[in-house]
Amino acid sequence: MADDLNTLVLSLDSGGDVVIRLRPDLAPGHVERIKELVNDGFYDGVVFHRVIPGFMAQGGDPSGTGTGGSDKPDLQAEFNSAPHVRGTCSMARTNAPHSANSQFFICFDDAPFLDRQYTVWGEVIEGMEHVDSLPKGEPPRNPGKINKASLRA
Repeated sequence: MADDLNTLVLSLDSGGDVVIRLRPDLAPGHVERIKELVNDGFYDGVVFHRVIPGFMAQGGDPSGTGTGGSDKPDLQAEFNSAPHVRGTCSMARTNAPHSANSQFFICFDDAPFLDRQYTVWGEVIEGMEHVDSLPKGEPPRNPGKINKASLRA
């Protein structure tokens, strides 16, 4: 059953897998959206268009520019008490609190200034070294890519 699948695997073009524990207890609507997009194949082939050393790696925009998203409606914010620490997965948004759609970021280091202002929906439990090795830049010259995103129990 899809509800039991609370592990996201991002297979990166670098050959490594990033394993993320989804947190529906913190952000049920955001986790549901991530699962829906993964099941649709939305993230397959999408690049990390913004990778800032010491801060975060951002992806989830099919245009690769940081200005796009899915054709689904934007999400209501589910700000929660989970801290933005190394390995935290959180939704990107515009200045409007309820504008998250498909873009997400993974924190390289602690970023407490993001706490309770962005929706935390998961945490990297394996493969953080593959996030660390993503090409850096805004955008990177040759951005790292998600070859395949999949769910597992």
